[in-house]
Amino acid sequence: QVQLVESGGGLVQAGDSLGLSCAASGRTINDRYMGWFRQAPGKERQFVSAISASGRLTRYVDSVKGRFIISRDNAKNTLYLQMSSLKPEDTAVYYCAASRDGAGGRIVTANYGYDYWGQGTQVTVSS
Repeated sequence: QVQLVESGGGLVQAGDSLGLSCAASGRTINDRYMGWFRQAPGKERQFVSAISASGRLTRYVDSVKGRFIISRDNAKNTLYLQMSSLKPEDTAVYYCAASRDGAGGRIVTANYGYDYWGQGTQVTVSS
């Protein structure tokens, strides 16, 4: 079992930056692909970004390309999402997710590709 705990959310103004962290415990994330998803009120959970186990492969939803950067530190068992030039439409609960062990050489953008989820952290961007 992998436990995931997100942190770093908060209330910011449009144009600001914010960094999210996702600390994993229970098992290592070394050979798992990891992802960030978000869910705005009244909307379905949406893929934001994903990263392979080595960090060499990354993918972003078009709406955050050039503004968000996903990274990971396997030694610290932690996933990150650096968000800049935030917009009100980025307002959502952000979730960290991890794949099963041994799947880390690829990236999956669909919700069903992830086996472990955090509880989420709220990001609110005011205009």
